[in-house]
Amino acid sequence: MKILLLGIGNILFQDEGMGSHFVHYMDQKYSFQGDDVSLDIIDGGTLAQRLIPLIIDYDEVIVVDCIDTDSSKPGEVYFFDYRKIPAHVNWQGSAHEVEMLQTLNMIEMNGDLPHTNVLGIVPKRVADDTTFELSSEMYQALPTMESKILEHLKTLGINIKSVDEDVTLKKISNISYKREMEHN
Repeated sequence: MKILLLGIGNILFQDEGMGSHFVHYMDQKYSFQGDDVSLDIIDGGTLAQRLIPLIIDYDEVIVVDCIDTDSSKPGEVYFFDYRKIPAHVNWQGSAHEVEMLQTLNMIEMNGDLPHTNVLGIVPKRVADDTTFELSSEMYQALPTMESKILEHLKTLGINIKSVDEDVTLKKISNISYKREMEHN
């Protein structure tokens, strides 16, 4: 089984970049292996529809992105099946979120959507200023996000080994743009 952990977000706009920062953090902190199971970790940025050929090549996709909910609080974390989006979740806040939601809808309409889960976090600051800095709510939510992903990956047969205990989200958010430039 091929699994994709896909971070979505614009790292230039504060908390909106959390999905991208999170996948870089996970990639640096852990090693992931399994028998007959592989995991790829990709920062999809704001590419949305350009990710279609990538997404349809997987059996399981986990999208990490910012979301909004009815009466939400910054830093709240949700993990749900894309086909069963809870009624109180609104995944249409910023332009990239609308595009990602539309992208998944298009793939599903064509019958090519792999099983897809969403790890969503409610942002505090989005596009107030161009900066890589995250709000304190994002840092506080990291352990919850991390445990939800690790638990899910274990159910899929992924063996997880910590390889860098010194990595922090703050360090990663300050260098995510460099990692993105290395991959282009």
